[in-house]
Amino acid sequence: MALLKFFRVPKHQQFTYKPRYWDPKKEELDERMQRIKDMQERGVEASKARISGSFRKGYKGNHQYRKSQVRRSNLMLFIVIAILIFITYLFLKDLVPDIAKAIE
Repeated sequence: MALLKFFRVPKHQQFTYKPRYWDPKKEELDERMQRIKDMQERGVEASKARISGSFRKGYKGNHQYRKSQVRRSNLMLFIVIAILIFITYLFLKDLVPDIAKAIE
């Protein structure tokens, strides 16, 4: 009998997890209301807190505007790189023959 108990595998632990209801919109609304009350009481310090809070939350505005700005930025980067390549080409085109003559 002792041999059978030796090979017996213990049962796994069972937890009784009861999830709580969480409403992120309500929590955000409560936080916003608290910030408004603080701003009305403090003034300048509240403005600083509001600005830093908006930086922490990130940009939640018009996504189409952000896409257009990213596209514009990428286009400008491409144009600058193309201009730099063209200037390098002109520079090397004029300079390489002079360097080759100097080496000979």
